[in-house]
Amino acid sequence: MGQINSISWQKRLRVLVFLFLGLAIALMINFPFLAVAQTPSPDMASNTLNQSSDRAIPAPTNLPNIRPTNNNELRGVWLTNVDSEVLFSTPNLEKAIARLKRLKFNTLYPTVWNGGYTLYPSKVADKYYGVKVDPIPEFKNRDMLAEAIQIGHAQNFAVIPWFEYGLMTEDGSPLMRQHPDWVTKRSDGSQVFLHGENDEHRLVWLNPAKPEVQKFLIDLIVEVVKKYDVDGIQLDDHFGMPTELGYDDYTIALYQRQNGGQSPPVDFKDPDWMRWRAKNVTNLMVKINRAVKAVKPDCLVSLSPNPKEFSYNKFLQEWYTWVYLGFVDELIIQVYRDDIDNFRRELARPELQEMRQKISVAVGILTGLRVQNVDMRQIQGQVKTSRELSMDGFSFFFYETLGNRDASFESLLFNPAPRPDLKNIASR
Repeated sequence: MGQINSISWQKRLRVLVFLFLGLAIALMINFPFLAVAQTPSPDMASNTLNQSSDRAIPAPTNLPNIRPTNNNELRGVWLTNVDSEVLFSTPNLEKAIARLKRLKFNTLYPTVWNGGYTLYPSKVADKYYGVKVDPIPEFKNRDMLAEAIQIGHAQNFAVIPWFEYGLMTEDGSPLMRQHPDWVTKRSDGSQVFLHGENDEHRLVWLNPAKPEVQKFLIDLIVEVVKKYDVDGIQLDDHFGMPTELGYDDYTIALYQRQNGGQSPPVDFKDPDWMRWRAKNVTNLMVKINRAVKAVKPDCLVSLSPNPKEFSYNKFLQEWYTWVYLGFVDELIIQVYRDDIDNFRRELARPELQEMRQKISVAVGILTGLRVQNVDMRQIQGQVKTSRELSMDGFSFFFYETLGNRDASFESLLFNPAPRPDLKNIASR
């Protein structure tokens, strides 16, 4: 009899556990901000090529295949002005886009905002800091973006301008010199982040909480949507703020007004302080989406972030919430890994499979850097894996590193494929 009572007690306990889990899942589905508001684990590895900590994450099995039966697939390429000449002349663009058409790509992401300059003639840039286009000779007396759109649309490409630098600008750029109070700081008062092989890039970050910064970035994006026949606009991992920033005078005063005069924590990883600053980025994302849709309701808002935990822990970027709230139409998650198991685990994460029920979710695949070659077998394996996990496609970073490998890319993209769109998602 005692054994029977023990078994009954265990059954009741299991029922209670299942009920609790069911309630928790229901809350996360109906109130997703409850899940993302929790502080991500601080020991998540960075978005680097070799991510050893991913080995602790088991690769899920039996994932549902929800790819539409019409074989839509996003096939994109980022076109940049760094270590690449594709944007530097009309003939270069014509040759590149004709080549990408032959290889059966369907989407172009040309950068239009890099290093604190626009790469197209901008009245907004001229108004805010007196330089209407990047002053290098290659952009003089031409409109690169207008050319990319005209040539791309003639070949049936979607053309989605990429605001690559987001909230970044170069230290000493005309924008920073004109508006030094727009730049946010670390707690020790420093501002600069060094990047590049020889630390040649000195980068600073604009303050997403500052109304003037918000207006500038919104004006810049809306200008592109109004002036050009674009299919969308794209932001990436630079649309955020490094976690150690936020100690400028404006942000401190704003925090104090909203927190009873209390100063921000000295520890920049303090969970409440992180959430408060992340909300400033989210508020800016909401304003950008609304401004874009007010001008052109069918204009896609595309986002190319790092994986979820890294995005939040390093850049206060809560893209998971943005997708759930309807402020992102297309997600291209940057998964720059050289280990196929790590790559697969990243794509199999539950939040990506979950997002695919709402929007198009593709993967950013690294095809090389100036200082690093990526073997074609790795690229082929990652494309194969993304298809096996039923992702909506991929975009390659970046055009110049496709290299002299046309035959290999032709074998990957052997049949033409239309881009996925919201109608495809709704039919799943």
